Amino acid sequence: MITLSNDQLSVKISDKGAELQSLYYSGIEYIWQALPEWTKHSPVLFPIVGELKNGTYTFEGETYKLARHGFARDKIFHASQTAANSAVFTLTSDESTLAVYPFAFVFKLEYKLDGNTLACSYIVENTGNSTMYFSVGGHPAFNLPLQPQLNYSDYYLQFDNDDNLERYVLHDGLTGTDTETIQLNKGLLPLSPSLFYADAIVLKDMRSNQIDLRSLKDEHGLTFTLEDFPYFGIWAAKDAPFVCLEPWCGIADNLVHDQQLIHKEGINKLDAGESWQRTWSVDVF
Repeated sequence: MITLSNDQLSVKISDKGAELQSLYYSGIEYIWQALPEWTKHSPVLFPIVGELKNGTYTFEGETYKLARHGFARDKIFHASQTAANSAVFTLTSDESTLAVYPFAFVFKLEYKLDGNTLACSYIVENTGNSTMYFSVGGHPAFNLPLQPQLNYSDYYLQFDNDDNLERYVLHDGLTGTDTETIQLNKGLLPLSPSLFYADAIVLKDMRSNQIDLRSLKDEHGLTFTLEDFPYFGIWAAKDAPFVCLEPWCGIADNLVHDQQLIHKEGINKLDAGESWQRTWSVDVF
């Protein structure tokens, strides 16, 4: 476990899965503490996001099995604290990864504090000799309510550039073509546990780059910022007191997907010797 701190924040990250486990500010723990309702904090999604059709994919004539969200969240990363306020976690391909994902890679997460902001960067390096195909995403769970005297429904999400949300319905973890429109009131989505009774809210066409988690009854909340993540998920386990804000470069398979990795929706291509990076951040207040 590595602890990062500055004069405002204290953050803890585990070397298992490079998982953010604590974000502490002003006497408040913002990250869900892996209680029985869901025993994760903020899993890292790589080299796939979501569910594969039949749990498998095919590449160059070979079929491979991968569990939902891939293997990175269960791997031990090499952790290096680069400063009091920053650290890098590195996962390198090996025999165990090549058996289920036939690409040589270095996958890094960099966490960095700046004032009341935590930034998380995903860096993918293709160390092989051919094109690499991958997805990557975040899954941070934030405690809700942030104050014990308040209720889940006292909070809302505020989207900076959306009038409504087009939710893609999940079918046993797979996307279809059917959607549901979630109407927003001037960009505002009131939160309630029932929003997630039919699984995650999966968004493909969200225009917002900034989402606030706020309450009219609480001065504390957060601002979540993302750039160049074409998909976004919002989720909570049934009636659990947290909400996940999930930036994705990738998405679950479609019901009609042919299971060829190169045809997978949202798949990223990276040439040999090249690198790729995306960053999300959270400002707490």
